[in-house]
Amino acid sequence: MFLEEFCQRTTAAAQQQVGDDYEIILVNDGSPDTSLQLALEMQSQHKSIKVVDLSRNFGHHAAIVAGLELSIGERVLLMDCDLEEQPEWLQVFTEKMDQSSADVVYGIQQQRTASRTSNFFGELFWSALNFMSSVRIPHNPMTCRLMTRKYVDALLTVQDRVLYLAGTFAWAGFTQVAVPLIKTPRIALQKSSYSLSRKLMQVADSFASFSVAPLMVLFLTGLLIWLGSVVFALGILIEKVLFPQTVLSGFTSIMISIWFLGGTIILGMGIIGLYIAKIFQEAKRRPLYIVRKTYGYENEQ
Repeated sequence: MFLEEFCQRTTAAAQQQVGDDYEIILVNDGSPDTSLQLALEMQSQHKSIKVVDLSRNFGHHAAIVAGLELSIGERVLLMDCDLEEQPEWLQVFTEKMDQSSADVVYGIQQQRTASRTSNFFGELFWSALNFMSSVRIPHNPMTCRLMTRKYVDALLTVQDRVLYLAGTFAWAGFTQVAVPLIKTPRIALQKSSYSLSRKLMQVADSFASFSVAPLMVLFLTGLLIWLGSVVFALGILIEKVLFPQTVLSGFTSIMISIWFLGGTIILGMGIIGLYIAKIFQEAKRRPLYIVRKTYGYENEQ
């Protein structure tokens, strides 16, 4: 539990940069522990703290959007509260934004803190996503970023229901500047709430949201297999005409062909299914999140 320390350090950083003209918005995304109660206790003591309680767990990205939509500042600092990212970075971001006149200053991991295997697959993921996407998405971006009001308002016009924020941040454009930073290793804090299945789902969502390349690869694969089968059939036909005594056999080659074609078809159906599932989710137009109650606002829900 790092919420209290997070609020103390964030308050100190905000007061150092802007005085008393700031707000801290805490979004409770269906937390199973006592985070909401602790947040409400701090909110009752510090009016600069506001709490948004979602009706259930809608996911990290939906919770971020909820906080952004309820923010009113001319500059908005987005940050997770697990203290992997340091509230004191606000000074670094502010100085960089003032110097560069950028609309966004965001952190990128200068040194990944996960295992070698995780780092390898992470690099593979970012490389593949950028190769297949028309939008350049920076490698190893952090959640933390300082954004202007103009950028936040533009970002909130995105109405995707299957939301992949790392790609959406880049897709929105504007002038964005990266700052290399080092996270506090999670092993010293707590285990990640992202299980392997959630990570795989995020990978699928990211590709389906920002690239049609898998569909193009599927089409080209099918085309190559079809052309190969035509050439192979013509070769067999010519061989049979030229050498009528030839006995055509090959159980192994037939089985390999069946397995290869069957696997290709199933893989293709799976890729198409991902895009159809995304269309289905977008077509329902359900809200990205539902707010149970807000605390600290003039018109509390």
